[in-house]
Amino acid sequence: QVQLVESGGGLVQAGGSLRLSCAASGSTFDTYIMGWFRQVPGKERTFVAAISASGGITYADSVKGRFTISRDNAKRTVYLQMNNLKPEDTAVYSCAARRLGSTTTADGYPYWGQGTQVTVSS
Repeated sequence: QVQLVESGGGLVQAGGSLRLSCAASGSTFDTYIMGWFRQVPGKERTFVAAISASGGITYADSVKGRFTISRDNAKRTVYLQMNNLKPEDTAVYSCAARRLGSTTTADGYPYWGQGTQVTVSS
């Protein structure tokens, strides 16, 4: 069982930056694939970025070059540094954890945080 708590969301102007954090409980954090997803009202949850237990990283095309995912296993925390934010990045951002399987599909991630709102004004 893994419990996830996100923080770091907020309101920022276009072109600005935010850093999201996701703190995990449990002693086996370093064995999990960690993903970030986002969702806007009325739309499906979409993949943003993921980092495997070995450090392999995958990004959605829409955030490549602007977002950076990282993890600190000693702190049991995964981060999402978001730079050059755009109004279309506005969403609720959630982190998720899984042991195996595809990193880019929300289905199959059994553990989710409550989400944090990111709002980018134009």
